[in-house]
Amino acid sequence: MAMVSPSLLSADFGNLERDIAMLNQSECDWFHLDVMDGVFVPNISFGFPVMEAMKQHAKKPLDVHLMIVEPQKFVKQVAALGAKVMNVHYEACNHLHRVLQQIKAEGMMAGVTLNPHTPVNVLEDIICEADLVMLMGVNPGFGGQKFIEHTVDKTRRLRELIDKSGSRVLIEIDGGVNRETGRRLVEAGADVLVAGSAVFGAADPQEEIHALRSL
Repeated sequence: MAMVSPSLLSADFGNLERDIAMLNQSECDWFHLDVMDGVFVPNISFGFPVMEAMKQHAKKPLDVHLMIVEPQKFVKQVAALGAKVMNVHYEACNHLHRVLQQIKAEGMMAGVTLNPHTPVNVLEDIICEADLVMLMGVNPGFGGQKFIEHTVDKTRRLRELIDKSGSRVLIEIDGGVNRETGRRLVEAGADVLVAGSAVFGAADPQEEIHALRSL
């Protein structure tokens, strides 16, 4: 059974309270919040004022994904949201070990994210310091993109690396996740599925979350 973390990037921003209330009543495990800065990725999403507003209504743990340069500057602010998970990109951190330690020191799960072009073997010397590794199934920056097929094999290679290390790192996948790709990803070793368009574009979002959790 997979954990499901719906991405609020695909919610109706004009009716966020309504969509968050729907997720509160669903079987989802976390709320996935994608923060984009227009520098690290070619888009801007939302920042801390909007996340503060989301937090007021969310009854599920926050899974915060920073697609920004210098994410280490915001560790304490993310912690102040009460976030359970803080995800930073391998490609955005010159001193990844230090950043993961900072995240853990604030009581959060430390997540490291890999872009589609970044191989999993770059994590060999850091895997035991992370609590979670997130693989991007699309190029970060926009919702609704087509799933990059090699993500399934990449998930399998990451599972092998984790098992070999003896660590208990969770594997999360973000981008292009639906029932069909989700099934293959879970079979390859994924633990957490981030779904945006698949959930919020469904006729019955709660049923879609149930189906994804049942994979």
